[in-house]
Amino acid sequence: MTADPEAGIDVDELLDRLGFDPEDSVLTRRQAEVLALREHGRSQAAIAERLGTSRANVSGVEASARENVRKARETVAFANALDAPVQIQVDPGTDLYDVPQRVYAACDDAGVKVNHTAPELMKLISDEAGDSVTGRQVREQLLVGVSVDGEVSVRKRV
Repeated sequence: MTADPEAGIDVDELLDRLGFDPEDSVLTRRQAEVLALREHGRSQAAIAERLGTSRANVSGVEASARENVRKARETVAFANALDAPVQIQVDPGTDLYDVPQRVYAACDDAGVKVNHTAPELMKLISDEAGDSVTGRQVREQLLVGVSVDGEVSVRKRV
């Protein structure tokens, strides 16, 4: 969406069009409103004025909303990892170049087709692992899962 700070936004219409339902969401209606307005380029001060509250309140609502979204994504990632028929533990010290072959072998054993080439798989793992991978070296234990439809997920082990 294009951010246009001067254009009027009908937040109710936007949330309805996007299918927001507070009964099925981890976000409150107010959190969804604040995120929608922020995504459309509104400042916290402008949102506070529009909603008749303080900028500090809007900041708190936005921070809570973003944390709820992060937790929801983590919950989905955990549920996907539970369902993944292929799960590969990657230990610290492993060369990232060795991981695709391990994933492909486990997928062959499980009858699952991976949707990524080896370079794509290495990039995906590196990107998802963040600072747990430096260069080619895995620095923290990872769990690489592959779903029945071949989608790859990466989780840092705690």
